[in-house]
Amino acid sequence: MLDRIVAVEARPDYHIWIEFEDGLEGELSVAHLVGQGVFASWEDEAEFQRVFVDSESGTVAWPGGIDLAPDALHRRLREAASPAV
Repeated sequence: MLDRIVAVEARPDYHIWIEFEDGLEGELSVAHLVGQGVFASWEDEAEFQRVFVDSESGTVAWPGGIDLAPDALHRRLREAASPAV
């Protein structure tokens, strides 16, 4: 199942708020990616702020072909929302 993202917003300190088609929403940090490989452009935070929802893939993306896997983002948000056992 592909978990499509319907909205995204860049937040301070390399966080993104995302909303999925199924109603799951929340904020995640992607700071650990800054400066690594294709994410080197994020060292300029203005580039990170250019995030958008790619209408074809249904995920978050940035200019230059940078994107994040929607299923992994969905899983991270779902796990963060689950109470610890």
